Amino acid sequence: MRHDTTARETTWSRFETEALPHVGSLFRLAMWFERNRDEAEDLVQDTLKQALESFHRYTPGTNCRAWLASILNHVRSNRRRAKGRSPIVPDADDAIASTVAFAPPVPEHLTDEDLLGALRRIPLQYQEVIILSDVEEWPYKEIAKNLSIPIGTVMSRLHRGRALLRQQLTAEKAQVIPMASHPQRSRG
Repeated sequence: MRHDTTARETTWSRFETEALPHVGSLFRLAMWFERNRDEAEDLVQDTLKQALESFHRYTPGTNCRAWLASILNHVRSNRRRAKGRSPIVPDADDAIASTVAFAPPVPEHLTDEDLLGALRRIPLQYQEVIILSDVEEWPYKEIAKNLSIPIGTVMSRLHRGRALLRQQLTAEKAQVIPMASHPQRSRG
């Protein structure tokens, strides 16, 4: 009986040291995904509960933040499936990419609200990759592992997402620049 209590205390101590410093990052990620404080708090709480129950599988010295984010993503996916909110959205990558012929200049004077509003107007699959890469500064490999997609898809979504974000920002500020015709290259 005493051994069980000591083992639990040791696990909790390690969990406090390794996992709890990342709660702020987890909450920001959950807030971005859920866009509702109560839902985000529940998601983080469920994530931490799952992480504590699975902490015996965690390898000390590895990236605990990524491990926790992976759990958060799985918990989130399971919740969405349970609620029946997991619609299959057709991948419009090719249609959208073919309409973006150039990278329009981003307006010089942007507010946080402008940027967040534009980010919310692009498809969720691009938002996730942009947030993890550009805000949380995760390497492509961690993003791919966390979202369970190939690394090439991460790079593709990041490129296309940034293009869509740029397009939203220029349209929002009414600085849409017409596409210039591309000169024909002479052969020979």
